[in-house]
Amino acid sequence: MDGNGQWAAQRSLPRTAGHRAAEAAVIDVIEAAHTAGVEWLSLYAFSTENWRRPAAEVDVLLRLVRRAIRKHALALHTRGIRCRFLGVTDPRIPPALARDIADLMALTRDNRRMTLTVAFDHGGRRDIVEAARSLIRDGVPPEQVTEESFARRLPHPDMPEVDLVIRTSGEQRISNFMLWQVAYAEWVFPPVLWPDFRAEHFWECLEVYRRRDRRFGGVQAPAPTGKGCR
Repeated sequence: MDGNGQWAAQRSLPRTAGHRAAEAAVIDVIEAAHTAGVEWLSLYAFSTENWRRPAAEVDVLLRLVRRAIRKHALALHTRGIRCRFLGVTDPRIPPALARDIADLMALTRDNRRMTLTVAFDHGGRRDIVEAARSLIRDGVPPEQVTEESFARRLPHPDMPEVDLVIRTSGEQRISNFMLWQVAYAEWVFPPVLWPDFRAEHFWECLEVYRRRDRRFGGVQAPAPTGKGCR
């Protein structure tokens, strides 16, 4: 969800104004995905590297996340959306926010119409390192380490691999996002800044994805010629 700062700068507003304006885009995209029948939606809200930002900006982001949870928790639950968080391990996360996150996950844990994963204090490299450490601690012999056994050590191992990554504002970087899970993802880079991103933009990205030819390293079989058919 990129472009909050650019959106604010274009309006001669502080960067935090862009973060505040982003909430409407988040809710609109969740509703669009829910309506479209998307079963797994992940939002990259805050990376492990984002802690390097000015303390005042980080404080606003943390308060905005807490406000959004409290404001929308019941609506998410009513729509059958299971909410989970990827990351949330840094001790700098305020205890009140950590409690609200835990409460939201507990409230929605039995919902299955859609799973919403919020990557917050998330870093793909950290997840891979922690998975490797887990295997080492358990004394798993190197020859027994497979892609499947490694993936089971990642957070939320029931999460399917990512099919489509949408990065707004035209930026074309991975930025440490779910590095293991995006190995064969399709990527779309709409130029729209995140605070302006709405359901119609999301549906356009889904249509781009629908038209992609996903071969996963293989070769597509040639189309039938029709010869010999009745």
